[in-house]
Amino acid sequence: MSSQKDLDMVHLRLILVSGKTQDFTFSPNDSATDIAKHVFDNWPAGWEEEQVSSPSILRLIFQGRFLHGNVTLGALKLPQGRTTVMHLVARETLPEPNSHGQRNREKTTESNCCLLL
Repeated sequence: MSSQKDLDMVHLRLILVSGKTQDFTFSPNDSATDIAKHVFDNWPAGWEEEQVSSPSILRLIFQGRFLHGNVTLGALKLPQGRTTVMHLVARETLPEPNSHGQRNREKTTESNCCLLL
C-alpha cells in the first residue's frame, strides 16, 4: 500500500561504470550533493570494489550531462512515483564544456555521446 508521501518521492536507479545498479528513494528537494552524500553514507553491499574515499568526488550523470551539486531532483522535473536511471561516477572535477568537441574536431562525423572510463 503506497502512501501519498511515497508518491511524492523520486525513485532513482544508480548505475556504476562497472554496470552494477542500486535503487534509492529521495525527496524532490534533494540536490545532487545530498544524493552523493547519502549514497556514500549508505554504500550498498556488492559495491565494495567501487568504494570511494569521499562523497565529494561522486558525480551524477542524467541524460548525458553531469549534474552540478546544487541541482535538485525537483528542478529536473523527474516523474514522481516512477524510477529514473542515472549514472554514478567517481570524478574529482567536472569536465570542461568543450573538451569533448576539441578532441574530435578532425572527425567528419561527431558523436554527442560520452565514454566513461
